Amino acid sequence: MVDLHTHTFFSDGELLPSELVRRAEAIGYRAIAITDHADFSNYRFLLERLYETLEILNENTSVVIIPGVEITHVPPAKIPELIERCREAGAKIVVVHGETVVEPVAPGTNRAAIEGKADILAHPGLITREEVELAKENGVFLEITTRRGHSITNGHVAKLATEVGAPLVINTDAHSPGDLVTRSFAITVGVGAGLTVQQVEECFGNSESLVKRLTGKVLR
Repeated sequence: MVDLHTHTFFSDGELLPSELVRRAEAIGYRAIAITDHADFSNYRFLLERLYETLEILNENTSVVIIPGVEITHVPPAKIPELIERCREAGAKIVVVHGETVVEPVAPGTNRAAIEGKADILAHPGLITREEVELAKENGVFLEITTRRGHSITNGHVAKLATEVGAPLVINTDAHSPGDLVTRSFAITVGVGAGLTVQQVEECFGNSESLVKRLTGKVLR
């Protein structure tokens, strides 16, 4: 499993980074991105703390760990600026919390994330066809999520992305130990969203390609 959207107790998750990584390793993860919720108030803090931890973890795990952030509930007009600031501060991956049916995310967030060329637009359940086309043009990956609540609109995202040819990834948005999933469960979620098994495998391939692009590491 490659999971590019997870949280620790540095935002609203339940686990230390060390425990998150160990639990992921124990169920067969090959790579994980730690992407705690960020806005202008805390992105530097998150990345500084994460890099301190990674100095130890990277030498003691088989899992490729990618430091990043999930930009969350930031005014849409400011999202492109914060994407760049996070990258300058060391974020290897920038996820943006998309417009979902279960949270009052500001309208325009999906488009701002895509125009700002985030790496992943997370659970973008209210996305439009025009925005999906723009995501394809800008190389922004759209997320199919295993997260309860956000996953309600997986079918909508999968359908539009498949029709347009926009790239998809499958992530957990994990906040607690039970949110981490096996590869087989991720396949079930993808198929439940209307994808074929081959299309789900393409999602996994997209995640592996993104890991290689961001870290230079080829997963085995």
